[in-house]
Amino acid sequence: MRIGEAAEATGTTPRALRLYEARGLLPPPPRTPSGQREYGAAEVARVRVIRGLLALGLTLDDIRRRAHRLDVLVHERPSVSCTGGPGEFSDVVADRLAALDAEIARLTHLRQGLAAAAQGLSSNPASDDVPVLGPQR
Repeated sequence: MRIGEAAEATGTTPRALRLYEARGLLPPPPRTPSGQREYGAAEVARVRVIRGLLALGLTLDDIRRRAHRLDVLVHERPSVSCTGGPGEFSDVVADRLAALDAEIARLTHLRQGLAAAAQGLSSNPASDDVPVLGPQR
């Protein structure tokens, strides 16, 4: 199947397929004599795995770290493979979870600061302590 058909079959776009190829997540597919990419069932299955991992919160860089092991996920249950031993995806998943936890902590801190500033503003509308939220002069 051509790139448009493969994109439709995987719920993505031709541009995304070319990006996956450029980033090393998808091996370059065979080409027709006219130079068009020709995708088969294996490539479609691999793209579905990539899309599933992206939907779980992994990034393209995370996936690229284990691109050589993506075929394992095509043939096995992702829950088993993603938490497998060293060399599988467990370190990538652990790193992504740590990054998400750090981002949640950062956003929680930001939210608490904004909530405190908003509370201070509502109790003292003329406060100069919060110039961004304070009255415009």
